Amino acid sequence: MAENTIQASAENKENSFLRYKGYPLVRNKDEIYYGNMTDKYVVWMQITEKTKIGDMNVASKVKIYKMATDEKLNPIEAIVKQSEKNSLYEALDIAYAWLSRK
Repeated sequence: MAENTIQASAENKENSFLRYKGYPLVRNKDEIYYGNMTDKYVVWMQITEKTKIGDMNVASKVKIYKMATDEKLNPIEAIVKQSEKNSLYEALDIAYAWLSRK
């Protein structure tokens, strides 16, 4: 019985990721991972600069890296594309284009 509860909790947690255009987003401070780790590629975004607008800090420079999820590759070899954008929206837009192309 307890085993089923743990499985149900894990399934709920997995489905609770914030999503953008169908792909999960996971954020840790100024780093965002976009995509499914079970797919061939994910996108790693680093917020490198912020601008204060009102009482909020908004990303004004974001580095984007398309990375292979193959664990055999070292992190430098895993990067297949990179770019830099001036907003989080622009970064997510290009990241979606990279992941949705087959």
